Amino acid sequence: MAQGQMKKSKATTAVAKRGSNSAARTRPGPRQVAPKKASLVKQAKLNKKLTSGLVAKTERSLAQKAGHLEMLAGGKKDKKKK
Repeated sequence: MAQGQMKKSKATTAVAKRGSNSAARTRPGPRQVAPKKASLVKQAKLNKKLTSGLVAKTERSLAQKAGHLEMLAGGKKDKKKK
């Protein structure tokens, strides 16, 4: 016995199949869009320079405290040379 009419399948469109393209979005994390304004470019360059200086100082001080790590600059080897 027939229970009712058959359901028709919906016609899928290209837009519905595509959905949201996750590859097109910018991803969170270390990847950043570079600034285009001159003032922002200058600020980013200065920030990078200052950050690298702080990292270098931190690594040097850690190497001096560790002392036995001869791979790091500022360890036992460098003290003996002086």
